[in-house]
Amino acid sequence: MSAPLPMKDTLDRAGWHEDAEPQRRRAAQETDDIAAAAASLYASKVMHRRLIAPLYRFVYRVFYLLLDVDRIDEAARGLRLFSHNRFNLLSFHDRDHGLGETGGLRRWADGVLANAGIDLDGGRIRLLSLPRLCGFAFNPISLWYCEHRDGSLRAVIAAVRNTFGETHSYLLASDGAAMPYESIHEKDKCFHVSPFFDLVGRYRFSLTEPTEQLRVLIHETRDGVPILDATLSGTRLALSDGAIVKLVLAMPLMTLKVVAGIHWEALKIWLRGGRFHKKPAPPGNLVS
Repeated sequence: MSAPLPMKDTLDRAGWHEDAEPQRRRAAQETDDIAAAAASLYASKVMHRRLIAPLYRFVYRVFYLLLDVDRIDEAARGLRLFSHNRFNLLSFHDRDHGLGETGGLRRWADGVLANAGIDLDGGRIRLLSLPRLCGFAFNPISLWYCEHRDGSLRAVIAAVRNTFGETHSYLLASDGAAMPYESIHEKDKCFHVSPFFDLVGRYRFSLTEPTEQLRVLIHETRDGVPILDATLSGTRLALSDGAIVKLVLAMPLMTLKVVAGIHWEALKIWLRGGRFHKKPAPPGNLVS
């Protein structure tokens, strides 16, 4: 019978080292710091891949802003390059979202949830969106992460905007019950986004909790056949003047490039023979 291993060797073989517990504590503290932050930035990549002819794939870099909707002024306090509801190098304006009015973010989200029988009991709502860069922004999709007072996720509102100035929101929820961030949600497509796809389709949303890493996947099918994948992946940066300078220097025309990129990719699809669909009337309901 072999001799027993010394205690240190036993712990090492089990994957436990003397500094493992401090590392775990630091990681837990970092997670807590992210969760408690009023705002964060995410240096991100967006990928779109068309899965039916004409095939295409493109990737572009952007940076997103994640804000606690009740603490935006707190997030802007002490920063020279970020402002709330006024012009700056980087800014966030309430009127770009929800009700389209100053101070209406929480009221809009609570109203959407109340119509679905969901009560957060004052829990946190975080909004992930592209910020305004030098006063301009266009958000193809914004995500509202809605948590109950007990910290559990109760809903995600995926607010979609097209280049015709129309918006529609898809409510991802589980009848008001707590749900993991990793839950998969399916919704019938009812809002026109691309002129090269009609309204016959279904979305499957898959996302992770925005912590050090951010990931969102939208998989679109038509009659069960995959037709499009869109992904967003990002790495967190604390919101600071230094981080803003770093990201703006790396992507100085980001918000303009989003709009230009949408039209440029549409032109390439059309030149390759993509079938054009006229824009239908928007859905009667603003939320589905």
